[in-house]
Amino acid sequence: MLAENGSLLRIFISENSRCEGKSLYEWIARQAQQQGLAGVTIIRGMEGFGSHKEIHSSKMLDLSFNLPIIVHIVDTAEKIENFVNQLDSVIDEGLITVQPVHMRTYRSNKNR
Repeated sequence: MLAENGSLLRIFISENSRCEGKSLYEWIARQAQQQGLAGVTIIRGMEGFGSHKEIHSSKMLDLSFNLPIIVHIVDTAEKIENFVNQLDSVIDEGLITVQPVHMRTYRSNKNR
């Protein structure tokens, strides 16, 4: 087990947000992977609203749900801050939060 202090980056965007011809959440995940960040988890929300106060819900009979997406990334504070600076130029609408966390990393030696 590896324990250290780090930062949790949460990116709140909509499902329809795009960057370079792909979903913004997909683009973020690929960029994080290329930059060697520890890992990414992307969660699709069931319901939510943002700055326009329009409810988006999986219950609505709408073919383009445009549901909320939350991207979680945890790594060192320095790596997270560098990544946030890159995101500033690609996120048109959304919210980014960064908070300190204490990380405990568990790694299996299987298949290595």
